[in-house]
Amino acid sequence: VQLVESGGGLAQPGGSLRLSCAASGFTFNAYTMGWFRQAPGKEREFVAAITWGGGRPDYADSVKGRSTISIDNAKNTLTLQINNLKPEDTALYYCAKASQPFQPALSASQYNYWGQGTQVTVSS
Repeated sequence: VQLVESGGGLAQPGGSLRLSCAASGFTFNAYTMGWFRQAPGKEREFVAAITWGGGRPDYADSVKGRSTISIDNAKNTLTLQINNLKPEDTALYYCAKASQPFQPALSASQYNYWGQGTQVTVSS
């Protein structure tokens, strides 16, 4: 299993970023995929997840209404669009694969593979 994130960077408050995760080595459309983030000195937290095949998205309250998670089954790619970025969105963002097929997953403990992370910094 390999998960490779991209798309992070420096953005201004109110701006947007689109994060991507290229997945390989497993049956992509059989697993819930998620995004988590970890800011310095804080625990890793759930950001968003989408069930197998793109069935149902879930979002943390902190990003709900300004984020969209999606998958492209043809390209085995997971994407997270965050709009109206805030300084508190600054963190290392991780893509993750759920450990069990065809099961929803909202907790980090339900994921068994993680990418290396992509840094998002929101600052003026």
